[in-house]
Amino acid sequence: MGGGEGQEAAGDAAPEGASRIALSAAATELLRLLHDQHGPLMFHQSGGCCDGSAPMCYQAGEFRTGASDVLLARLTVEGVPEPVGFWMSADQFERWRHTHLTVDVVPGRGSGFSLEAPEGVRFLIRSRLLTEEERAGLDG
Repeated sequence: MGGGEGQEAAGDAAPEGASRIALSAAATELLRLLHDQHGPLMFHQSGGCCDGSAPMCYQAGEFRTGASDVLLARLTVEGVPEPVGFWMSADQFERWRHTHLTVDVVPGRGSGFSLEAPEGVRFLIRSRLLTEEERAGLDG
């Protein structure tokens, strides 16, 4: 158990207003509920197929991160006392480094390993290309 030795955050040093990831209102609400049920939380986004390409929500430290993972952000969630780490496999980050991601929620069951599965919903990622200004702020 516990976090591993993943790479330092890709988004933590970003200037004010620039970010790689955001939460929808539905995701924020669900994270509050999951925090009440399970305590501190984390996400991991792998580069796999099917459910492996959806963000998985775990109790903080329940998914081992390592050198092949990047901490994309420590998300602030209103009503949750500690940040929610969002980790992504380094290979996936290389493919998505030019995108802004929004964690959202939709009806339906995702992976049985992700904490939201019993709620009848699943997390998913919506993406858009970063603007030139955002890219300069994040990569600079």
